[in-house]
Amino acid sequence: EVQLVESGGGLVQAGGSLRLSCTGSGIHFENYAVGWFRQAPGKEREMISCFANSDGKTYYADSVKGRFTISPDNSLNTVSLHMRSLKPEDSAVYYCSADPGGYYCSGAAEDYWGRGTQVTVSP
Repeated sequence: EVQLVESGGGLVQAGGSLRLSCTGSGIHFENYAVGWFRQAPGKEREMISCFANSDGKTYYADSVKGRFTISPDNSLNTVSLHMRSLKPEDSAVYYCSADPGGYYCSGAAEDYWGRGTQVTVSP
């Protein structure tokens, strides 16, 4: 059984930092595109960062570029997201995903998903 488990969410003040981690079991991340999505109340889920193991490319949403860094570690089957200069609008539930296509985090329902971790940024 494949499981993705996120950790590291919490409450932080604006301008602060958090590091999210996702650990996979029953799966080899090296064969997937692994990444992070988030969903705020009343908003659609959005992809914020993705690492494509198939070609080594990294993607970031414009809203987080320069502030967030994705760090995959295939030897440990983990993918981390280091978030800096956090803003209240970064508050959301953050989800880890693994896309078997390998080239991009498509966000498809058929991908593997974690249960999410809450990030709340206070003003």
